[in-house]
Amino acid sequence: MKPTEILVVEDEAIIAMEIQARLEEMGYAVAGVASRGEQAIEIASKTRPGLTLMDIILRGEMDGVEAA
Repeated sequence: MKPTEILVVEDEAIIAMEIQARLEEMGYAVAGVASRGEQAIEIASKTRPGLTLMDIILRGEMDGVEAA
């Protein structure tokens, strides 16, 4: 069975890497890691993840709520 793909949206690089590593340890596939809302939308439209873990406060023009 194909593992659920998860998109990680987090603007703190160290935290994003830790989340990605933990998800992969648990058997999930990480569809991508984005640090900005616009980037998250682009990745999500290409990969169609089953779940997105979204930080609310992001750098840039678009926050996590608007991106979601």
